[in-house]
Amino acid sequence: MLYYLLYPLHNLISAFNIFRYITFRAAMAALTAFLISLIFGPVLIKKLKKLKIGENIRKEDSARLHELHRSKQDTPTMGGILVLAAILSSTLLWADIFNKYIIIVLFSTLWLGVTGFIDDYLKQIKKKSKGLTATAKFTSQIVLGLILGSILLFDPQNSINLEFPFLKNTSLDLDGLYIIFVILVIAGTSNAVNLTDGLDGLAIGIVVMVALAFSVLSYVTGNIKFSDYLFIPFIKGSGELTVFCSSILGAGLGFLWFNCYPASIFMGDVGSLALGGALGTVALLIKKELLLVVVGGIFVLEALSVILQVGSFRLTKKRIFKITPLHHHFQFLNWPENKVIVRFWIIAGLLALLTIVTLKIR
Repeated sequence: MLYYLLYPLHNLISAFNIFRYITFRAAMAALTAFLISLIFGPVLIKKLKKLKIGENIRKEDSARLHELHRSKQDTPTMGGILVLAAILSSTLLWADIFNKYIIIVLFSTLWLGVTGFIDDYLKQIKKKSKGLTATAKFTSQIVLGLILGSILLFDPQNSINLEFPFLKNTSLDLDGLYIIFVILVIAGTSNAVNLTDGLDGLAIGIVVMVALAFSVLSYVTGNIKFSDYLFIPFIKGSGELTVFCSSILGAGLGFLWFNCYPASIFMGDVGSLALGGALGTVALLIKKELLLVVVGGIFVLEALSVILQVGSFRLTKKRIFKITPLHHHFQFLNWPENKVIVRFWIIAGLLALLTIVTLKIR
């Protein structure tokens, strides 16, 4: 918004020329989102406590897990509302709001945010312990994938080729499978972040690191000089996604202020589903889908642990892990919660660095 309000005045006031730079607007978006989260966090926590919207630790899921997490009972949840508000506000304020990539990624984020909100609403307000059914969640993700896939498929600027990390001038034409691939990316990322959101600050901390890496990737992808130098596809206008990713970074850090161990508030599905979908959408828009497996390695391992556990038990009646998702397995190995969180953060940070390094290994 400020881009359109102030930059046109740069001929009169030369200082306004700074609004043309994505790096400046991205930095300001991160700072704005952080301050929004930090300032309104206590207000939301107080309001959620008043409404008695708190985490419900169900003993029937696992007696031992209930014992480990009993202290979290009634901790305010649905804090993802704050994260989404901060991301939306800062993006609208600092990004080019008529940029097609910004419109697409905000649409995707809000779509899954609404899905997560309905799920949390059913659990917290209507007291339906399971919230939305798995079928309903998947249906929402599939419909979003169909919409995004159709938009991208018929966008003449978009390529339906799958780019491979570490290799230059190497890609796979997805052809008729492209829309199915988009659905898998959207459903996979949103559910993976949702599964990871089980310990204080774990998911949001990793989201911040992924957002930082994607900020760099978006910037170089949208810059013709950098993209040419690094042998990556140049996508005109995609650099504006740097502002959006920076908004996630700032909002995430602000929320982590309250969500770090011991947490004063949790994200809920309204935050985790939306953030996962947002990252998946950015990856699709800048053609870095396979790098999601690297930069989001922790999310992949969390989701994979659940898939392997279910598959193993159905086939052999034996469990590979003590419990899933993976972070709970380490808790059952008697790792303190804060140790699990910090060690997962360390790995996520290294994976984010590795992702950025891939730009030079081509």
